[in-house]
Amino acid sequence: MSDQAEDPKRRRLVDITPLRESPAFARLWIGAAISGIGAQLTIVAVGLQIYDITSSTFAVALVGGLSLIPMVFAGLWGGVLADAFDRRLVLIISAITGWLTTLGLIALAWVALVSHQHVPVWPFYVLTTTNAIAATITITTRSSVYPRILPQRLIAPASALNGIAYGIQLTLGPALAGVLVATTGFTWTYTVDAVLFAAGFLGILALPKLPPLEKASGAGWRSLKDGVAFLVKAPNIRAGFLIDLIAMGLGRPFVILPAVGALVIGGGPVTVGILTASAAVGTFLTSLFSGPVGHVRRYGVAIGGAVMFYGGFVLLFGVVIAAMQTGWFGHVGPNISQANPVALVLAGIALAGTGGSDEVSAIFRSTMMLTAAPDGMRGRLQGIFTVIVYGGPRIGDLYMGTLATLVALWFPPVLGGLLIVAAVGVILRVQSGFRHYDAQHPSP
Repeated sequence: MSDQAEDPKRRRLVDITPLRESPAFARLWIGAAISGIGAQLTIVAVGLQIYDITSSTFAVALVGGLSLIPMVFAGLWGGVLADAFDRRLVLIISAITGWLTTLGLIALAWVALVSHQHVPVWPFYVLTTTNAIAATITITTRSSVYPRILPQRLIAPASALNGIAYGIQLTLGPALAGVLVATTGFTWTYTVDAVLFAAGFLGILALPKLPPLEKASGAGWRSLKDGVAFLVKAPNIRAGFLIDLIAMGLGRPFVILPAVGALVIGGGPVTVGILTASAAVGTFLTSLFSGPVGHVRRYGVAIGGAVMFYGGFVLLFGVVIAAMQTGWFGHVGPNISQANPVALVLAGIALAGTGGSDEVSAIFRSTMMLTAAPDGMRGRLQGIFTVIVYGGPRIGDLYMGTLATLVALWFPPVLGGLLIVAAVGVILRVQSGFRHYDAQHPSP
């Protein structure tokens, strides 16, 4: 039995060795998991509040759209900062900035509660954009810390553990948001986020100092130019970035969920929470049973195959919405008791599939980048990667919100799922080096 537990080829459950061997990683991981629940809670609550004010899916989509360009610069600049300065200090400053924006949302919610009137929408855009900037810098820097506090052999298991943390965040955060908004209102929902922030901040404070190992070329344009030049010569990392951008830009249906809950499946905020959490359940379960990732060598094939499955599940979600909009499943109402159970289950399965397949891709993409790139470039590459991870969904929000408004709610996920499968198939066909990538001989 002990041999089975030690053999990575036989292991089924996630490898928790990184948590045992690195107390610094354990504290950072636990803190990020807890504070991330609050962050996801607020993301859902903001979408619900803006939809409550405007009754517009496009207005909800603008939360992501308006923050896209600032996030691009924040990711790139954050990567430069992570390579040029003490990464612990960068994390402290960016985390505090994000916390202040949550306090701003609490203030807006109190104004609406006291005045019994809707507040203007534009302050939400300002605060969420600022929060997105801070979160982008935090994620960029935190990810570049892992190879400094873990040996290389534990990077892939650590990536899987991050998937569990993210799954916990996306499972509990949105579900809790739906319940809190429906029962206590927006004010206390945002307050819970502000309280949970403390756990993440303590994890950051407990890190050792992490100054640069190599002399960096400053924190300006030249440093960023060097990072981009490295990426140009790194075809495998670049292909992984492109595949993820395609998946996130064409297959993120979350922005249409408020309308789906209100008009299509029924159930209102509770349905939104259930469907959002379904994707996280897929992420969590995939990470939980990620033990075999340690003996996978063909990262390119694993990434491409996972994202093609992702596109298929997005297509399935669109088909469910189309069936509801054509009246196949009858009429629905705004309360959870009036939701269509068959459509809710099928849509939840589809979104759980997207979460699971995306997590498989994420584990191998992040491990490829962190093991194939030198430490002096990890911050800048992580910055570009973070721009894609967080900027891609913003493009996806605009894509989904715009086409849903112009055509129908079912159209963007159906079209996006088909395009994802086709595009990834072409990339795997054309990029033979990426297709044959060998994890035992990492090459950027």
